[in-house]
Amino acid sequence: MKLIGSPTSPYTRKVRIVLAEKRIDYDFVVDNPNAAETRVADYNPLGKVPVLVLDDEATLFDSRVIVEYLDSANPVGRLIPEDTRRRIQVRRWEALADGCTDAAVAIVYERRRPADRQFADALARQQAKIDRALKAMAEELGDKAWCSGDHYNLSDVAVGCTLGYLDLRLPDVGWRKLYPNLVKLADKLAQRPSFQDTEPPPS
Repeated sequence: MKLIGSPTSPYTRKVRIVLAEKRIDYDFVVDNPNAAETRVADYNPLGKVPVLVLDDEATLFDSRVIVEYLDSANPVGRLIPEDTRRRIQVRRWEALADGCTDAAVAIVYERRRPADRQFADALARQQAKIDRALKAMAEELGDKAWCSGDHYNLSDVAVGCTLGYLDLRLPDVGWRKLYPNLVKLADKLAQRPSFQDTEPPPS
């Protein structure tokens, strides 16, 4: 089994954390889909990472699909509850976190354009999504230890990856000053080996 991805991709990181938590061995193949020599499209027609290549050469893509497969492939440390209601709650958290990340990625790409070709309205729309998502995360987390339920699960992994990406690419968002409960969660997650081992390199 091999995982194709980028060390700075928050979606790749989510999958790598799940692989670590599930104690699944794999080879990590670094491939930047934006590089001229990328081969990502050979495995995923959408040209996006991460891509999981199984032992029979079948491929899985989109981080949500991959983590669901991995969680069901190994019973160790289940990260997605089997109970329908609790499972939907966890996946809702994941959708919120991933949506926040999507908006952050959109801002990063827009800012890479020449200043005179950037669209202020587009940047403002994506920033508003981030602001609303962070507020919702903080309100729903409240004073709880974990995002969903009484135990660490995929919702925490997804939120942790989102917050880490904001620190890496958009420190001007300033979420650490606004939401101390999210800071507490992020700091707790940062102590886990799975998060430490997948911390993206500074850019």
